[in-house]
Amino acid sequence: MTTPSAPHPLLRYGWDGAFATAFAPYEAEGLRPGRVVRVDRGSCEVVTVTEAGPVAAVRVGTGPVTSPDPVPNPCTGDWVAVDLEQRVARAVLPRRTAFVRAVSSQRSDGQVLAANMDQVLIAVSLADELDLGRVERFLSLAWESGGQPVVVLTKADLVPDPTTLSYLVEDTERVAPGARVLPVSAATGQGMDALAALIGGEGGTTAALLGQSGAGKSTLANALTGADVQRVDATRDSDGKGRHTTTTRDLLPLPGGGVLIDTPGLRGVGLWEADGGLAQAFTDVEALARDCRFPDCAHVTEPGCAVLAAAEEGTLSLRRLENYHKLLRENERIAARSDARLNAELLRNWKQKKALGRHMMERKRGPREGG
Repeated sequence: MTTPSAPHPLLRYGWDGAFATAFAPYEAEGLRPGRVVRVDRGSCEVVTVTEAGPVAAVRVGTGPVTSPDPVPNPCTGDWVAVDLEQRVARAVLPRRTAFVRAVSSQRSDGQVLAANMDQVLIAVSLADELDLGRVERFLSLAWESGGQPVVVLTKADLVPDPTTLSYLVEDTERVAPGARVLPVSAATGQGMDALAALIGGEGGTTAALLGQSGAGKSTLANALTGADVQRVDATRDSDGKGRHTTTTRDLLPLPGGGVLIDTPGLRGVGLWEADGGLAQAFTDVEALARDCRFPDCAHVTEPGCAVLAAAEEGTLSLRRLENYHKLLRENERIAARSDARLNAELLRNWKQKKALGRHMMERKRGPREGG
């Protein structure tokens, strides 16, 4: 009778057969698998299997590493091949998912905020006026990451009227097709059991927690982990907003299994190569576009545009359509900066549209006198 093998020590951190297969060449070199739990300048902390114990956190250097990813630097959530003798990460295993944003509006570089997550928790504070445009922006990047988005409406206790809260949830659900929307309160426990059940599990699932500064992510992380793992400053009496406290991206074990990646608050989140994510975030617009008269309809002034018709009828929010156009333009600009040929093509298309616009205006005005 064969004795069943013991589960891998890193199973609760998300280790599985696919990562083991990707790691096999490095195992032959005597390296150890490890998952990045925190990144600092020039080094990172990883959980790995050591001689001293089944799982230990060790600090290793992050010099030049091999990686198939265009953004190769190790990030929280990455699986790496670790040389314990030299205390250095030699390689980053292929990422299953990655939440990437543009470094800035003036550059085409991408920054990985979290890697290998199954769910992306988008924290939106109900202490502020609900900004649906910002929700759509986060959702576009979340869908592009490959993870399953969940919109977490935090500080629900600050909306005591159940009818008002219901309206806020419904408004969010309308701009989040395919994503679950959960109102929660870490202060009262409202919705926390449902959220914990959604992201926990013995199989080692990973959830990444992202959102704007002051959205209550640190409080939420403490409630989910059952410990004061993140510092939380008192909220301001004037508006109930918290202060920005998290400064690093940390991978935190959850009591029910799995891990949570908590990230610092984001003052801005620029799109980065999010074509697919935009299509998923705006599936309603994409579905309407299939009925447009022209296959290359830009949904601006074209005749027979089903998208514009829906906006005029009120079945599609004009605000949502305008934000769709805004995010598309932003995504094109980022792509253009990283692709000279695309940049030239966009410039050519812009000149053609400008010339066509002049031509149409001249036709409206009619022939000039004396011409």
